[in-house]
Amino acid sequence: MSSIPATMTAIGITSPGGPEVLVPQERPVPAPGEGEILVKVVAAGVNRPDVAQRMGAYPPPPGVTDIPGLEIAGVVAACGAGTSRWKPGDYVAALVSGGGYAQYCVAHESHALPVPAGLSMPEAAALPETFFTVWHNVFERGGLKSGETLLVHGGTSGIGTVAIQLAKAFGARVITTAGSAEKCDACRRLGADLAINYKNEDFVAVTKKATAGANVILDMVGGDYIERNYEAAAVEGRIVQIAFLGSSRATVDIRRLMLKRLHHTGSTLRSRSIPDKAAIARAVESNAWPLIAAGKVRPIMDMIFPIRDAAKAHARMESSLHIGKIVLDMGAQP
Repeated sequence: MSSIPATMTAIGITSPGGPEVLVPQERPVPAPGEGEILVKVVAAGVNRPDVAQRMGAYPPPPGVTDIPGLEIAGVVAACGAGTSRWKPGDYVAALVSGGGYAQYCVAHESHALPVPAGLSMPEAAALPETFFTVWHNVFERGGLKSGETLLVHGGTSGIGTVAIQLAKAFGARVITTAGSAEKCDACRRLGADLAINYKNEDFVAVTKKATAGANVILDMVGGDYIERNYEAAAVEGRIVQIAFLGSSRATVDIRRLMLKRLHHTGSTLRSRSIPDKAAIARAVESNAWPLIAAGKVRPIMDMIFPIRDAAKAHARMESSLHIGKIVLDMGAQP
């Protein structure tokens, strides 16, 4: 590896606001601490929580850098004390608590996974946040099993495209919602058995007509979807909340939850403990990484932007026109 510079280009947030507040800045290169690795970032994924942080609605946890970015792919540049798995020169994809929009980023070694064979660095950068989120929420919290039905809202989002593919790979039936005929077609190409255009169809009615209800519902909308999810769920159904693109508040008649014996759970990823994330990483590496290597599951890529165009990447995400993942390219060679 070449020598590590003292400073780097990173994307800072000048003040809470629109995409234009994302600007390139010179920042010190971070040093890896105990159990950490320093990664020379080649590409970084863009996610909805990054947008929320930019707007001032999702501050980083205490002690975490204010540079946005929750997933990276790159080359290990240095290893902190107590690390054992990685060495300089290794190619990794990693989940991070922040700092991904930068030329260098620190990651805990247990939250990094090898870049799957055959994937480009931008594709690898599109993996950690979505695969960790989907595996934990659909399969661990939601307990999805072969033969069951998954209803996933936002099927063409980064989360949605992964949820469709993983659920199908493990033998589930998949129903998804999306906001246009084009997006519904994209969901079906990924393997969705049924794609519902929520702008002109009622997902509750369509789901209940096609099935006895969804066994697991992955929801990132909230608001009035909460009560509608209770209607669309099967008896003993599990609703897993991972975000609120609508509202985190709702007026809900709880009787449906009682009569159907539903479970409504949810989680966030960023604030979880290091051991929690490490356990999810191990499960993802065991269960999902082989499917990627075999070509059965893949990251669906929307657009790749140069790091200095982070504002354009956020504008693309907020347009909701994207199908799959939006990624930043740092311009570095692996």
